[in-house]
Amino acid sequence: MTLEWMAWTLPTAIFFITIGLILISMTVWQVFSPTIERKGFLPISTTRGDRLFIGLLGSAYIHLAWIG
Repeated sequence: MTLEWMAWTLPTAIFFITIGLILISMTVWQVFSPTIERKGFLPISTTRGDRLFIGLLGSAYIHLAWIG
């Protein structure tokens, strides 16, 4: 499998490395300090990981709406 279809530029690599580091750090944080579900802006109980996922998903939708 070749990855020639993807434009692997420095910003693209930094983006994926950052997402990977965020996931690793959230895992380590969860191991050392288990999360407590709480209600915030949304009327649902969420954990740290849930809020991270909702934030990333929301950012992706805002970005897609912005670029058209």
